[in-house]
Amino acid sequence: MSKEVTLVRDIMTTTLYTLKPDTPILAAISMLLKNRISGAPVIDNTGALVGILSEKDCLRIFANEAFFSQNAGGEVKEYMTKNVTTIDPDDEVFKVAEMFLKNHFRRLPVLEDGKVVGQVSRRDILVESLRMVEESPVKKQWTDAKYITEEIKAVLGNNSGSGI
Repeated sequence: MSKEVTLVRDIMTTTLYTLKPDTPILAAISMLLKNRISGAPVIDNTGALVGILSEKDCLRIFANEAFFSQNAGGEVKEYMTKNVTTIDPDDEVFKVAEMFLKNHFRRLPVLEDGKVVGQVSRRDILVESLRMVEESPVKKQWTDAKYITEEIKAVLGNNSGSGI
């Protein structure tokens, strides 16, 4: 009997902070900082994804000397990433982990029927990976083996994230 593979829909965040293309960029930056998030999907009035605004996009503003002029600002649509890679709620977490490894993304919007229904971050995948390892019968075999020291057992059983 094998356990089914975890799907994106099982771990995605469904409560999202989103932005509109015409949101003032300084208000968008403030929203990201206030909510301690590294990016947000940008959706139009129909709910369709039109871009994503990340911390990296925002940092580009400060790299531009024009920002410090009297005309500093603009709207999210001027700074957002428009070519957004998305995932499906029925994608397997292993596929998403591979996407994160091959790209610089920190988060991926989840689209269903053309609408944003959630988001998955690197951290979400890492948390699920740890859960899968913790629940794996292979871990039990290794930790029950007589040649594994008590010290190694302690590290393998440590849920605090430190150790190996």
